[in-house]
Amino acid sequence: MTDDSLWETPAVTILRSQPGFDLEALDRNSTPGFTGKKADGERLLEERGAVLSGLQELLYANGRSGDSRSVLLVLQGMDTSGKGGMVRHVVGHVDPQGVDHASFGVPTDEEKQHHYLWRIKKQLPRGGYLGVFDRSHYEDVLVVRVHDLVPPDVWGARYDEINQFEKELVDAGTTIVKVAMFVSLDEQKKRLQERLDRPEKYWKYNPGDVTERKLWPAYQEAYQAMLDKTSTEHAPWYVVPCDRKWYSRIAVTELLIDAFENLDLSWPPADFDVEIEKARLAES
Repeated sequence: MTDDSLWETPAVTILRSQPGFDLEALDRNSTPGFTGKKADGERLLEERGAVLSGLQELLYANGRSGDSRSVLLVLQGMDTSGKGGMVRHVVGHVDPQGVDHASFGVPTDEEKQHHYLWRIKKQLPRGGYLGVFDRSHYEDVLVVRVHDLVPPDVWGARYDEINQFEKELVDAGTTIVKVAMFVSLDEQKKRLQERLDRPEKYWKYNPGDVTERKLWPAYQEAYQAMLDKTSTEHAPWYVVPCDRKWYSRIAVTELLIDAFENLDLSWPPADFDVEIEKARLAES
């Protein structure tokens, strides 16, 4: 079976959030566009991971030669949706030298003294780098909204502000790949239970996760608004069902490959005389 036949519809097409998308109707155990089984997905992840690695090396090489372009992967999802695993199993395929990774939890006291985008701007990827955000500026229209941390008129104004912020990033040469990761309530419970059942997983368990489960409807409403208001032409959202980890990982791999391929990169030319250097090396 070829790679093309495994994807009936490309991930970049079928996962893109469209106007009118209904989050409540999303089957989080589904594998949109992919016709293969788990074994196919796991095999393909290794094959396509190698492709991703090569493309990322191209970007890094160009960055070393002065190219200011970058790629930013935004991972946004509820607890246990698989953000950490995405970093390990997808981003883990590429050279860590060319990765700028940032994780955004509860703002520090210093961060609270600044505009909510202040800490985000500090972590933007450098030219030639793949940036990865584990959570992001969208916390300020999700958690902040659900927990009433600021008035509705404050968080309500942030959708347009975020759109403008992302437009400026894209115009400056950053390709943004925004992945909204959705796990079902039942699957989340299973994953939390596993953390309680296995001592080596205790460190991943947060009692607050159970508290957040009680706010599930409010979170789904907030995520729906996020998709409706901030999936734009310059920075669309890709909605990824995450009950099957193997599927979500191969899907995000494909989204990244598409982003890198659209940069149409080639190897930078030597900034020295190759023949002279060959001669010098031979004589050394």
